[in-house]
Amino acid sequence: MSLLGLALLPLSAPFQPQVAQASGEDLTELSLEALLAIPIRTVYGASKREQKTVEAPSSVTIVTAEEIETYGYRTLADLLRGVRGVFVTDDRNYEHVAVRGFYPPGDYNGRVLLLVDGHRLNENVYGSALIGNDFPLDVDLIDRVEIIRGPGSSLYGSSAFFGVIEVRTKRGADLEGWEFSGEAGSFETYRARTSYGRTLEGGVDLLVSASVFDSAGPRLFYEEFASDPSGGFTSGTDYEGAYSLFSQIASGPWRLQGVYGSRDKGIPTGSFGTVFDDPDNSTRDASGYLDLSYSRAEESRWSFLGRVFYDSYYYRGAYIYDDTANGGPPDLENKDRAWGRWWGTELQGSWLSLPGQHLTGGVEYRHEPRQDQRNYDVTAVYLDAENEGDILGLYVQDECIIRDGLTFDVGVRYDHYDTFGGTANPRLALIWNPDPSSAWKLLYGQAFRAPNAYELYYEDGFTAKSNPDLDPEEIRTYEAIHERYSDGWRLAASIYHYEIDDLVVQVTDPLDGLLVFENGEQVSADGLEFEVERRFESGARVQASHAWQRAEGESSGGRLVNSPDHLFKLLVETPLWEERLRTGLEIQAMSERGTLAGDVAPGFMLANLTLRAPELVKGLDLSFSLHNLFDAEYGDPGGLEHPQDVIAQDGRTALFHLTWRP
Repeated sequence: MSLLGLALLPLSAPFQPQVAQASGEDLTELSLEALLAIPIRTVYGASKREQKTVEAPSSVTIVTAEEIETYGYRTLADLLRGVRGVFVTDDRNYEHVAVRGFYPPGDYNGRVLLLVDGHRLNENVYGSALIGNDFPLDVDLIDRVEIIRGPGSSLYGSSAFFGVIEVRTKRGADLEGWEFSGEAGSFETYRARTSYGRTLEGGVDLLVSASVFDSAGPRLFYEEFASDPSGGFTSGTDYEGAYSLFSQIASGPWRLQGVYGSRDKGIPTGSFGTVFDDPDNSTRDASGYLDLSYSRAEESRWSFLGRVFYDSYYYRGAYIYDDTANGGPPDLENKDRAWGRWWGTELQGSWLSLPGQHLTGGVEYRHEPRQDQRNYDVTAVYLDAENEGDILGLYVQDECIIRDGLTFDVGVRYDHYDTFGGTANPRLALIWNPDPSSAWKLLYGQAFRAPNAYELYYEDGFTAKSNPDLDPEEIRTYEAIHERYSDGWRLAASIYHYEIDDLVVQVTDPLDGLLVFENGEQVSADGLEFEVERRFESGARVQASHAWQRAEGESSGGRLVNSPDHLFKLLVETPLWEERLRTGLEIQAMSERGTLAGDVAPGFMLANLTLRAPELVKGLDLSFSLHNLFDAEYGDPGGLEHPQDVIAQDGRTALFHLTWRP
């Protein structure tokens, strides 16, 4: 029997909501509205307040802690790979997320906003959102992840360009004691975590955790370096090591959260013209924050949130060059550095001002005293830029019930930057709920991405020059959505069109031959997304999605680089052996993508399988995962810095994971 057939064995009966069964309620005694509402999840990040997904002015996907365990996700990037209309590329240094067919090689996730419990993680030098092992939070501490598609600048300001990823963390009450986890896998990969969580006397909720990760990485071959003394093979250069710390204490309306993570990554590709097969080519990213918040609410009538925060970011790049042609050493180390510091505050209120009218408003201020960049070696300093800035944002959103089941949602945010001035970005949504389990939505939104410090100020005098006059990128999106929940079925479909103006691109100035960022190409795209989910009484679940997208540059008149026309996802989970064993099967398929060299990265299909034994013995969970189950050969398009047009990805890998709760 095939693995797919094995995974589907228990799919025998329609799903009956487990919440009602666990509570001892008779489903036949529930009202139709209550019955239909059982499978519907809630989202916070779409409107900065908790609401059902069918009421949210966005297309939303929720991934829960249970699904993270079922499919063996070990990083945020792993999780995002399974989401409808989303794909992730890996250049063997950073992992990059793409939404709705847009991801130009060389971007650092600056067009998606990443939040942890409402705290912005995109740093202030490159605007990057780290999603791999450089994400400063262990995925075991995630309660749920909200993927909110479409422009979000009307609430969040810059970077909420294609969407918002909101990570909601667990609380100490979710652990109620010690928890230890460890894993071992291919390429000498190891990870360990120690966590403690508890609700203390007086209702104080405490959670602290520390994680470490290490991997030697695979032996790789690159044909581009076949004439090198190494013969194109490299070992010990794709290594990765990371650690993260998390602490949180909450008492009543107060919560203090601290996060810190650091990752070192070897660069095996010989990027930026560096010496190939040298393990000293590497990057380090370290980021952390402290966030103190105060939150109060009176049922659904009003709520208030205030927060103050402090963030830091540090980047270190080490690049080894052969300088013998200039009379220097064969292993000259070029050092690239960046330091980011920012602090700020946010005040937000939400209230029912009139019957059927829900207002949300707020103000956000960020001061960025440090946006420093430096590039140097033992012979000279090529870049020494020190910059700072201030950002002020004001936003308001009004949800007005026109009549029963029909809601009009309008919001706008104004942001002011020292660099380019002010920008206002609205969002409009007309939502019709013919019944509590379905929705029809018509959406319009605008968003912007402010040029970052790297694009504005990076100038080394011989390869690149700065452009402090850059304008922000702008996007306009039109979308229609239908969602339906019924008796264990869920259906989601959307059709969209977006237009991007003033896209920031790096070009060569013909007057001096230097690289410079300019506001250039206009982009437009059309897409259609469809997803269906079926749950069964046995506890099994099947979810399938397909996304068709076509993103084109108006100047080139052709499809964008690294933009597939089709994405297909299939997720199957099912219990075996009287709930003592669960299987999670994930299939991902992607059509071909264009490359910078004008070639194509072929399409591919991957299968990942996880076998999990929850509570095999009391307090012990075990799981075993095989990624790229059938050892498919595939690659992702490389950026301008890479000699490889297509960068090969890993074949079949194995991972064993255990969690112990004494």
